[in-house]
Amino acid sequence: MVQPDVAVRNLRPAVSSDLLIDGELRPGSGGTFEIVNPATEEVIGLAADGTTDDMDAAIAAARTAFDTTSWSRDHAFRARCLRQLRDALQGHIEELREITIAEVGAPAFLTSGPQLEGPINDLGYCADLAENFAWETDLGRAEPMGIPNQRVIKREAVGVVGAITPWNFPHQINFAKIGPALAAGCTIVLKPAPDTPWCAALVGTVIATETDIPAGVINIVTSSDHEVGAQLSTDPRVDIVSFTGSTATGKAVMTAAAASLKKVFLELGGKSAFIVLDDADLKAACSMAGFSVVTHAGQGCAITTRLLVPRERHDDAIRYTREAMAGLEAGDPTEPGTICGPVISAVQRDRVESYIALAKDEGGTVEIGGGRPEKQPKGFFVEPTLISGLDNSARAAQEEIFGPVLVIIPHDGDEDAIRIANDSPYGLSGAVWGTDPDRIAHVVDGVRTGTMSVNGGIWYSADVPFGGYKQSGIGREMGALGFEEYLETKAVATPA
Repeated sequence: MVQPDVAVRNLRPAVSSDLLIDGELRPGSGGTFEIVNPATEEVIGLAADGTTDDMDAAIAAARTAFDTTSWSRDHAFRARCLRQLRDALQGHIEELREITIAEVGAPAFLTSGPQLEGPINDLGYCADLAENFAWETDLGRAEPMGIPNQRVIKREAVGVVGAITPWNFPHQINFAKIGPALAAGCTIVLKPAPDTPWCAALVGTVIATETDIPAGVINIVTSSDHEVGAQLSTDPRVDIVSFTGSTATGKAVMTAAAASLKKVFLELGGKSAFIVLDDADLKAACSMAGFSVVTHAGQGCAITTRLLVPRERHDDAIRYTREAMAGLEAGDPTEPGTICGPVISAVQRDRVESYIALAKDEGGTVEIGGGRPEKQPKGFFVEPTLISGLDNSARAAQEEIFGPVLVIIPHDGDEDAIRIANDSPYGLSGAVWGTDPDRIAHVVDGVRTGTMSVNGGIWYSADVPFGGYKQSGIGREMGALGFEEYLETKAVATPA
């Protein structure tokens, strides 16, 4: 992986942070709000503060663009615009990289993959879908009630998409909604998280000044007020809400959307299990589990945060995992070797620390970490933390912490490991390490989750659908299935 050229710690990118509404860049009606670098606690700039009036204008623009233009029907034009956007963003890649590291606190190495370059490149995959998708399917002739008919199934864009996105992987999640929705022929209103508005605002500037995407097709409203995003769930002009975030907020989105019976896509929380079988290379598996949970300070919904190990190897597993995490200290995200950067805010750091304290109260033992790193006096850092001594009923083992905290739990064989993994309200991701392919296949089949990694396999890719079971969400993002979330189905019959 190519390491980005980022040498300074206190990045202060110069970013134009306007709203994008109906093809125009404009200031927020609420003025501006401050953006804080989570690695330094310094204010690095201002973002446009959109209001409910701005959101109303954005929704109106998206509705008009969908209803009155040929955007939804011109598949070739949409594909060209998507490739044009990809190429234009690649021309801003270093500026975007600096913003992502400074605003998100993302470790620099991740910007070569899912934090930046991967999602931008994936716009090309979305363009290919727009060009090559079977928009019509001929069902042939049939004679219901003795009447000859020719039948066709048409796939059409849903309409206006309200996209609400979080702060942890802003480019990945923004483009996982923007790309497929545009490819499908929808128009969009994007409300990004207030913690990371620049990542979306610069994209809006590029769209407005360097692409042929028509006015109103995509609108971006940054705001410090979460209620501005909530309008997307209740406004009848919005046809589908695509939300990524916490399960609690996802439930609120679904409830609000019910009044207008709009479609809802939800990609929510996770408490994924990393299962180690008794025939696995224990040291390698535990090292990978430790690496995974500290990546981006554990701020990923699909990160495995429960490590299930054979009971008879429990002590060895603790030692191997502790050794791996000891070499992955929380550090400066601008340094190429950093894996664990800061968490996004003081509020999030307090949340993570409260769960570590709770784990101790529940009888857990902090094997390593548990505090703030002495080498980082500034910034919202939490030490990589391993907790033992808890069973799967403990809150620290059941609830999503969203920090670099791993709970290690013993299991009594393959069936018990599957049982523990499934004993969760979530079902987003998971991993299994072992040697016997039949046993591995049994675990993969048994764990109720949307993605599974086998012996370190990487499922993340533009063509792989991502989403979860149970309270981890509804629907799939990315891949052909994610694209089809933004389509409706129409059956047409004509006399034969």
